[in-house]
Amino acid sequence: MPVLIISGPVGVGKTSVAGEIFDQLIARDISHAVIDLDNLGLCWPFGEEDPYNDRMAMRNLADVWRNYAAAGVERLVIARVVETRDELAAYRAAVPGADVVVCQLMADKQTLLGRVARREAGSSQEALARRAVELADSLAKSDVADIVVSTADRELTDIALEVLRTAHWIESD
Repeated sequence: MPVLIISGPVGVGKTSVAGEIFDQLIARDISHAVIDLDNLGLCWPFGEEDPYNDRMAMRNLADVWRNYAAAGVERLVIARVVETRDELAAYRAAVPGADVVVCQLMADKQTLLGRVARREAGSSQEALARRAVELADSLAKSDVADIVVSTADRELTDIALEVLRTAHWIESD
């Protein structure tokens, strides 16, 4: 089962790129589903020693995936930060037979902070800005990515098409 995880720091465009991938795959009549995994973990209180509610998100991913698989979905795109290769075991457990490719989106810190400032007007803006910088630094040093794609100063469609081509989900035009 092909699984494409769109990862990267806060503000890099994971959700937007995943949405454009959805549209591009529809245009090519390729069966797929897109999940913004952050939304599957939005509940309070978080699990003990689980600051990003990963365990809840993974339990929900397994349940949602079963429904998609029963409907005949043949590919899965997930938007979610992946910081280490060790985390991929949980994805493989939630999606049996998953052939996981991690695409790390990247942008310079100024771009990330600008996007966070525009997108997050609420009380979490400052924390998300700090997290964006923290993740940009840690992901730059990690070996989790199979594919790395820049999002700064680029059109969304171009980014999504590069991700899909590099992951070998579509052919080059």
